[in-house]
Amino acid sequence: MDNEFLSRSGLTVDMLLCDAAQVAGGKLFVLGGGLASIGPKPQPLAIALQITVPWDRANIAHDWQIELIDEDGQPVVVNEKPVLMRGRFEAGRPAGLQPGSPLGVSLAINLSPFRLSGGRSYAFSLMINDESRPDWRVRFFVKPAPAG
Repeated sequence: MDNEFLSRSGLTVDMLLCDAAQVAGGKLFVLGGGLASIGPKPQPLAIALQITVPWDRANIAHDWQIELIDEDGQPVVVNEKPVLMRGRFEAGRPAGLQPGSPLGVSLAINLSPFRLSGGRSYAFSLMINDESRPDWRVRFFVKPAPAG
């Protein structure tokens, strides 16, 4: 991978907006993946993340945060609270893995339905260890309600 796509820490991230996601046995299971538009009615959503951690960053805790922002880059507030999720991950080195091998971390964040304004674009923006990158976003559009 080109260095221009690597974060300061060498982490790479694949993000996907989907209907539901689950991590089981170290594998990421995705239902209805690749959403680019939703609504107009509220619906359950999930963010599926596959994070690749370099060998030399194993056994180091990484703090993550995902924030929902609107098309103007402003935080989205629902019920007087910003839509914000936080957590921590750490990639361990499995026994027998060849030195230098990349390490994968799968995360599934499932969200209950909530109302967003139709006819607007939004993005879930990921930050890891206070670093954010343009490709660590998943954008989507909320369809406007039908007239009438």
